[in-house]
Amino acid sequence: MSADWSAELDAAAALLVAAGHAVAMTGAGVSTASGLPDFRSPGGLWAGVDPMAVASRSAFEQRPEEFYAFYRKRIDVLGLATPNPAHFALAALEKAGRMHGVITQNVDGLHQVAGAQQVIELHGNLREALCVGCLTVRPIEIIREALEAGDLPRCRTCGAMLKPNVVLFEDLLPERAWTAATLAARASDVMLVAGSSLQVTPAGWLPQETLDRGGRLVIVNQEATPYDRRAAVVLHGPAERILPALAAAVGARVEEGVPRSQNATR
Repeated sequence: MSADWSAELDAAAALLVAAGHAVAMTGAGVSTASGLPDFRSPGGLWAGVDPMAVASRSAFEQRPEEFYAFYRKRIDVLGLATPNPAHFALAALEKAGRMHGVITQNVDGLHQVAGAQQVIELHGNLREALCVGCLTVRPIEIIREALEAGDLPRCRTCGAMLKPNVVLFEDLLPERAWTAATLAARASDVMLVAGSSLQVTPAGWLPQETLDRGGRLVIVNQEATPYDRRAAVVLHGPAERILPALAAAVGARVEEGVPRSQNATR
């Protein structure tokens, strides 16, 4: 671990230990070490690709062959992915009672595989297939099997098209997930943002909900975000290195008997 992060790690750990209700918010940068590309960096999902042409509601309805050529690759890559140290660190913080869940923009389900219990999936997930007709939800394997057979995936109940149970461009966020995420952000006195550029709305507005109620932000990301200047602590670097070090720093503070204050971050 770089010594350049030592002061920031200590400050972030102090905030998490003192927090009465901390939550995490994660983006694609948390899963890049698991072999899943992010969206906007060189080599990311949108490199040389128009997302509206392959990952929108219009593409699904009007150009399903192109849509599924893109999503088949995502489904296949996800099938090989496993959690990395960033996922395990957040799960450990939750298990230790220092994190009250994760709000994630990711659809890979790796937080749950790593052991996280309270996960709000803002953009849905790639574990499931959703029928756009009868709204039946089935395992994603039904889509993979159809595509491998050269067919477009259709519902066995009503015959309508199946889509990955994710939020597409032109879709609204699921109301239940958005409400839960907003309430979690408002309740948090510390929000740990990891691996998110905070440029995708409306998810990128959630840190403001925490700030508006006197909470503090800790940001871990490779690049600068629009909230860096308003954050209490900013660590620029890979989440898979920083988050385990942060979890260790929190554990060390707890072992040292640093008192916990419900209002220390307000």
